[in-house]
Amino acid sequence: MTLSLCQFVFAINLAKLIQFIYASGYTCSTGETWRTPEMAEIYKKKGIGIKDSQHCKKLAADLNLFKDGVYLSNTWEHKPFGEYWMSLNPNNRWGGDWNKNHRTDEGEDDGNHYEMKEASV
Repeated sequence: MTLSLCQFVFAINLAKLIQFIYASGYTCSTGETWRTPEMAEIYKKKGIGIKDSQHCKKLAADLNLFKDGVYLSNTWEHKPFGEYWMSLNPNNRWGGDWNKNHRTDEGEDDGNHYEMKEASV
């Protein structure tokens, strides 16, 4: 699958996720959805990101989750949405699940992070 096709699928899945969040009685706003390689390098040096971020490929988004106007920052508060996200496509990965199934180099969970890995066909 080409990068552009992955980006199209990611965008559709992100729209579905946002609709699911709202249908569940929550609201959200987008945080970082695209990151330059230069910024990825800066984040890596600060220990708050990785150089090969899916954000650089336009295959990741950070969502700010709210319930009744209150910002929810804990990974567990994103869990139902992370599980829904992963159910949409086998290439979808959720930051709250890093240390369980997908990547172990991330360190701490990143519950507001939703990404798609590139698929090869």
